[in-house]
Amino acid sequence: MDNAPEIWKHVDDNAPELIALSDRVWGMPETCYQEARSCAEHTAELRRQGFRITENVAGIPTAVMGEAGEGGPVIAFLGEYDALPDLSQEAGVAEPRPLEKGANGHGCGHNMLGSAAMLAAIAVRDWLKESGTAGRVRYYGCPAEEGGSAKTFMVRDGAFEDVDIAICWHPHSVCDVMVAESLANARIDFTFRGRASHAAASPHLGRSALDAVELMNVGVNYLREHVPPESRIHYALIDAGGIAPNVVQANATVRYLIRSPDLKGLLPLIERVKKVANGAAMMTETTVEAHTLSAVANLLGNAPLEAAMRQHLEALGPPDFDDDDRDFASAIQGTYGPEEISDSLHMFGMDGVMPGPLCDRLVPADSPRLGISGSTDVGDVSWVVPTVQMWGATYAIGTPFHTWQMVTQGKNAAAHKGLVHAAKVMAAVGRQAILEPELIAAAKADLRQRTEKTPYVSPLPADLMPPLEM
Repeated sequence: MDNAPEIWKHVDDNAPELIALSDRVWGMPETCYQEARSCAEHTAELRRQGFRITENVAGIPTAVMGEAGEGGPVIAFLGEYDALPDLSQEAGVAEPRPLEKGANGHGCGHNMLGSAAMLAAIAVRDWLKESGTAGRVRYYGCPAEEGGSAKTFMVRDGAFEDVDIAICWHPHSVCDVMVAESLANARIDFTFRGRASHAAASPHLGRSALDAVELMNVGVNYLREHVPPESRIHYALIDAGGIAPNVVQANATVRYLIRSPDLKGLLPLIERVKKVANGAAMMTETTVEAHTLSAVANLLGNAPLEAAMRQHLEALGPPDFDDDDRDFASAIQGTYGPEEISDSLHMFGMDGVMPGPLCDRLVPADSPRLGISGSTDVGDVSWVVPTVQMWGATYAIGTPFHTWQMVTQGKNAAAHKGLVHAAKVMAAVGRQAILEPELIAAAKADLRQRTEKTPYVSPLPADLMPPLEM
């Protein structure tokens, strides 16, 4: 393995176009399966770069795949471009200033995520062409990571069947190889149906669906004491049945997000939550229907690929931030408390080690790390393809995910530098895998060992289609 300076040069050569793509997508934030303009931008860039295009991947209008090269192994770079609701924010200001009240915003950095993944794919494509090496590189534009589980549907549809390794990243405030730990989850709507009546004149004739929702929530609150401590159960009221208090509400829907450390634990936890829902229906003499919207598996690690990524990350070093970058990051840090900074560093075992506002050093290889307490549909890819990811430093240390602070930093110079830095690491891993068949063989052996006793089973119901109107 060498430091792959030529692949880094290919990244630098193509960086301006992909930074511009990131900024354009930042300016058109679209949520869960509605990323029509963002997907079109990614498709247009792939076409301009000469990639062979496959649209409507897995029957999803906002999923796209571009491929370049011939023969050899298939290296996949996973990209995303979905945003979040209610996070509209002006760029480059250290105060909450929505561009449009209630509108969307890129509060998780997926505008950069997809652009850097494509930049890495383009760099590998250029290296393949320049060196005459056999191999294929693919960019997968994946929508709806935020709650829509698009990659889970894509895995079920066989979109990754012939991929040899998959490479991805995610924006963060710290630069590191990602610990492959996340929570499997399922997103389920529970719809209760009862009987309407006049709440004062004839309450005895009504059967309240809203009461059933409230009783289910109480029951799940008691259930939380008796589940594995790493599990998480969240809910949101989707339909309260109406706004008139003098009506017994005949219909109501609550959405539950059920999380478990792994697929093995998720499925029985789902059944326990369903029993609570059935109990609430019995108590209120209503009926209940459970409709799964999406589900994802937990992440699986891959030791050979993680070691390779670590080598390239250490060879490259941290991003080269300047004083202007640090000044704005300090202003952002002034908008939240020291506990956010401490929590961010604690996740990487770096308590008190990085006093500056931006990541100026790598997390040591032996530093104790915590896994992701959230979920990602990259998990399903990692069960069927050897997968490796990194955290890329693009934000002020401590920046909370899914906040206006992330949105406002999404077009800054520091974000652009972190985007390019992540692309260099990912491209170098892809190049090494093509040059060293033994790395791919070791990665596949690692995956076989991890799934030998517990083979992958899709968490999606067999007849469930992507919730395109979610």
